[in-house]
Amino acid sequence: MRKTVAAGLAVGMITALGLALPAGAATAQEAQLSVLHAIPDTPVDVYVNGELTLDNFAPGDLAGPLALPAGDYEVALTAPDAADASAPILGPATLTLEGGANYTAVAHLTAAGDPGLNLFTNDISQTAPGQGRLTVRHTAAAPAVDILAGGSPVIQNLANPNEAKLDLAAGTVSAAVALAGTTDPVIGPTDVAIQEGVNTILYAWGSAEDGNLAIAAQTIGGLHTNPDGVPSGTAGYLAQQDASVTTILSVGVIAMAIAAAVGAGLVVRRRQSVR
Repeated sequence: MRKTVAAGLAVGMITALGLALPAGAATAQEAQLSVLHAIPDTPVDVYVNGELTLDNFAPGDLAGPLALPAGDYEVALTAPDAADASAPILGPATLTLEGGANYTAVAHLTAAGDPGLNLFTNDISQTAPGQGRLTVRHTAAAPAVDILAGGSPVIQNLANPNEAKLDLAAGTVSAAVALAGTTDPVIGPTDVAIQEGVNTILYAWGSAEDGNLAIAAQTIGGLHTNPDGVPSGTAGYLAQQDASVTTILSVGVIAMAIAAAVGAGLVVRRRQSVR
């Protein structure tokens, strides 16, 4: 059901953004933009350059990617069914897109639990033969974590709103999650599948304090050194979503582990404060 809804949203974005292109954006170069709504319990309307672009965009939904002319775009989030963008609950913020780049704009909670908007640049550089890429983004109101491989930290002190990425040999990696600065796994170790030529991006979002932590997954394929690999644009959306479904199955365990770890960290801190 989410695939159908998201596809509809993507079509809506294409139509609306076609009416809302920035001044001076007429260029042969295009950027790829996806949009993730990662603020819990808050459906919103999304306005781009003053035009309603996503209507009733639900938490957890991922729309795109869209091919857009390079340029500046003013984005504002309002309450659902707002008459216009004059009273935003987030923004307006200016997103600058460069031609040839691939982005994901994420509306999420800051570490302090306030709404924020962040534009991530997705790494679409080619991967070496036989390798895939794993990107982890912390966009949750929760403590920092370390990611362990073979008992050693390979991603350290990952805090909101930062990201970390690794190029790894395709196959299965034994991974675990620990609270930042420790090596005792809170969860795991767990087997994680790495797909050749695919950047798998995991977003930890939500609020540990409110108990609604969740994981969103995005995949960008076509990063093989093989010339058949072409990063997906609008036409590749459905293929990307299909890949996302299979990826969610393969990385779902570690995704849940991240969410559980940050939640556990909050519990530990609460217990310490009580003492």
